[in-house]
Amino acid sequence: MNKKENFIADIKTGYSSKGDSIILGGAILDGEPIAEAHVKIPLKTLNRHGLIAGATGTGKTKTIQVFSEQLSNAGIPVLMMDIKGDFSGIAKEGKEEGFITERHAKINIPYNVAAFPVELMSLSKQNGVRLRATVSEFGPVLFSRILDLNDTQAGVVAVIFKYCDDNQMPLLDLKDIKKVINYITEEGKDEIAASYGKISTATTGTILRKIIELEQQGGDLFFGELSFETDDLMRIDENGKGYVNIIRLTDIQDKPKLFSTFMLSLLAEIYQKMPEKGDAEQPELVIFIDEAHLIFNEASKALLEQIETIVKLIRSKGVGIYFVTQNPMDVPSGVLAQLGLKIQHALRAFTANDRQAIKKTADNYPTSPYYKTDELLTSLGIGEALVTALNEKGIPTPLVATMMRAPMSRMDVLSQSEIDEINGKSKLVKKYAEEIDRESAFEILNKKLADAAEAATQQEEQAPAKTSKSGPSTTEVVTKSVLKVVTSATFIRGVFGVLTKIFKK
Repeated sequence: MNKKENFIADIKTGYSSKGDSIILGGAILDGEPIAEAHVKIPLKTLNRHGLIAGATGTGKTKTIQVFSEQLSNAGIPVLMMDIKGDFSGIAKEGKEEGFITERHAKINIPYNVAAFPVELMSLSKQNGVRLRATVSEFGPVLFSRILDLNDTQAGVVAVIFKYCDDNQMPLLDLKDIKKVINYITEEGKDEIAASYGKISTATTGTILRKIIELEQQGGDLFFGELSFETDDLMRIDENGKGYVNIIRLTDIQDKPKLFSTFMLSLLAEIYQKMPEKGDAEQPELVIFIDEAHLIFNEASKALLEQIETIVKLIRSKGVGIYFVTQNPMDVPSGVLAQLGLKIQHALRAFTANDRQAIKKTADNYPTSPYYKTDELLTSLGIGEALVTALNEKGIPTPLVATMMRAPMSRMDVLSQSEIDEINGKSKLVKKYAEEIDRESAFEILNKKLADAAEAATQQEEQAPAKTSKSGPSTTEVVTKSVLKVVTSATFIRGVFGVLTKIFKK
């Protein structure tokens, strides 16, 4: 056989599948698409995670769109974290253009326009399904890692959670945990010391500053109720298509702490609540994390370790995670080693550092008798990519340059009226629209302080007036001390009350 015949045989063998699969596009050899050689990815392997990388303008977004469409058609829900805001067009049918039909003719894949069921979601006050979680749901370990606390500070956070559990004081939002920190540092320090040991005010001060930093990045909007239920990500519409859940993150690009907080909490929640699936025929959910470097660049060592651990374990729950970034080197090696599917669009070599990065990237891919990988990485066209995956036996497939199929949905963003239309029909928007502020640690401690103040006042009124040359009675001294503490606490509560009103605006 000649080179072309060998190539076709290798691709057909490497990308064959006994079970269901999705087609990403057609193979390319010597710059020409080969109609007989389709690049198929088995559904069974899509929980093995993946990477979609490439320079700006090389076609990453369209690849995610194609991938999501194929998953939705297979009845697999998708969660897309949309940083740039250019993914929402998947909710509307595309338009058949000459260059699209010509592309599909070259790779022998029929082209049909289609729209897909979409839910638009938000971590802030953008229109859409509001995503929230409570502080209690994070737990002390995860909450400490998000704040990047040391062991001593994390131990204090564990004491705070334990104290609140023992006294039936729910920690729902950030004002709850701030209130508890103030209480155990001041009025309640003797109570805490008696039951849990002494706590340094320097330590609680550091924790409080870290929480305020998170709050300033939008954490006050994210923490609270009604908590989002992960089951609502797993919906299928009446036509059997999986919902594409798009989290619109355009307004938090400068708030990476909030982004990484949400992502880690979501992955942890999914891992905890979803049952073990083993080697299922297809995943339960596929998650795309766009601009993944925003997470890794800002993450502490402890947070990176937590992400790596969850990525390793969550695939057994039937969940696939796909990181989208410009350069594969943006992803830590411990995470990169867990990724079974790699779709690499073109890279640009403008500097010596760029060329070094391209060489390192090429080394991460299987060798191929048909390509010089480092040279091909800089010569791929828009909508073309190098692909390698895992077959159904878990064996890496041959590296193949691929002409990606075009999206069937709109390759553009939705208008505001179209966004309003989707949100107006959404059951989830209505479900999570209401902000609930039930009694929690903040209100319980306020009541406790108010009761203490009232008791002190009654004690003072009931005590007989005594005068002594030696000075005020013991009762008077105690009463004045209590009133001083309560007055200080009332002032502090007033300040936080004003701040809360400001933040809510």
